[in-house]
Amino acid sequence: MTVFSGRLRPAALAAGRGLFLSVVGLPVSITLFVLAMLSVAFIPLGIGVLSTPTVLEAVRKHANQRRLWAMTWSGVRIPVPYRPLPKGLRAGVTGQVERTTLMLRDPATRRDLQWLLVDMTAGTVLAILAAALMIYPVEGLVLAAGLWRVFRDDPYWYGVVPVDSQTSGIAALALGIAIFHIGLRTSGPLLRAHFLLAGTLLAPTRDQELAQRVRRLTETRHEAVDTAASELRRIERDLHDGAQARLVAMGMNLGTIEALIEKDPARAKKMLAMARESSAEALTELRDLVRGIHPPVLAERGLGDAVKALALRLPVASEVTVELPGRADAPVESAAYFAVSEALTNAVKHARAERVYVDLHHAEGMLRISVTDDGGGGAVVGSGSGLSGIERRLGTFDGVLAVSSPAGGPTMVTMEIPCELS
Repeated sequence: MTVFSGRLRPAALAAGRGLFLSVVGLPVSITLFVLAMLSVAFIPLGIGVLSTPTVLEAVRKHANQRRLWAMTWSGVRIPVPYRPLPKGLRAGVTGQVERTTLMLRDPATRRDLQWLLVDMTAGTVLAILAAALMIYPVEGLVLAAGLWRVFRDDPYWYGVVPVDSQTSGIAALALGIAIFHIGLRTSGPLLRAHFLLAGTLLAPTRDQELAQRVRRLTETRHEAVDTAASELRRIERDLHDGAQARLVAMGMNLGTIEALIEKDPARAKKMLAMARESSAEALTELRDLVRGIHPPVLAERGLGDAVKALALRLPVASEVTVELPGRADAPVESAAYFAVSEALTNAVKHARAERVYVDLHHAEGMLRISVTDDGGGGAVVGSGSGLSGIERRLGTFDGVLAVSSPAGGPTMVTMEIPCELS
């Protein structure tokens, strides 16, 4: 009984989703396909130039919604292949012409339209089958329960069974039970097959994947260069304004001490104490600067201990969980360390958190890090934010950043970096 109930719920859920896709998804696919064809056909008349971008955007939203359902309902990941439109497209008719041209030249647009055709036919058949195998047996039960009396004079065909008596009604029930058991086992796989079929057209082709990869590498290369230049400027500024200024002042004091050591030994002694204090402060600033470039604890003891040391310096309670069977390459560890540092700074400074949780582990070739706080939430990845800096830092290593931060909290920042541990 437990096994049966364990199968019934996911099968019934898959049937309901298949019914939803066939009832809602089919009309939307048909409508969008017809509108897209009409818009493209009317481009020579000028009307299509104005309507095509809007229609194609609607097609992409429809396809992206199907991608979302594929992932959340069946665990089928379908990447987004669209080329980004350039920023600063002109307004007016000229901008619409450029937008229309760019969208029509995108190979993903043609594949979206092909998917609409497939979704209207084979995709809908798979969705209907996922639903029908769980719903159709109910009719057999109703026929056996007494509905067979309506068909005494003219038999009703339930599958391969002509129903016109109680005996044939029971036969229909037996057939319905058999179909129901088939549905228990196949409704989920049929729904998954629907999404896998969609993925054959909605996912990027090999050429598109390579183009996206080149574009991503180009972006991350520029970002890495900009980040390195920014770090150099920061180091130069910190050296100039901090340790360098203190060392210059200390040299001037030593010159004064040299002149006063015979004339005014007491004052010279006092200035020596000041020089010693300045040298200690300069040394501290240099140590902080080195720690900001590459913390010694990171180089000596690895990412896990470095993050634990980082959490110990926080003014709030923290908990760090580390499951790393080895060490990643030094550049990866450095990127991960400073990404965690930025996330912790955001949690304390902006979210006003009282407790922070950090989890680091490695699985399936991915270094996964999550930073969770109990603050006020509302964190958004945007231009100029610390989270954008984390995203750029991770992007250099093909890493990704995901942020969940509803209003009122909690906030969870999840980072993934592909790497192998040694």
